[in-house]
Amino acid sequence: MEQNETRVAVIAIIVEKQESVSELNSILSEHRDQIIGRMGLPYHKKGINCITVVIDADQDEINSLCGRIGRLDGVSSKAAFSNV
Repeated sequence: MEQNETRVAVIAIIVEKQESVSELNSILSEHRDQIIGRMGLPYHKKGINCITVVIDADQDEINSLCGRIGRLDGVSSKAAFSNV
């Protein structure tokens, strides 16, 4: 893969602490130009939010974003990459 080539990925995010939502939104806003779409679903029974973000960016940028999100208190994230 060439250095400037981008990949499409889906980042799955679980938010267990609502206090982290503002910081999460701020981080995602920094990457708004690369984000294709975003969907959030509250799961009231467990008191959590499930968010999916589809992004087209450099693999290092996606990994960095996923890592920043996962370091937020009460937030976890994982990325799944396309092969193209």
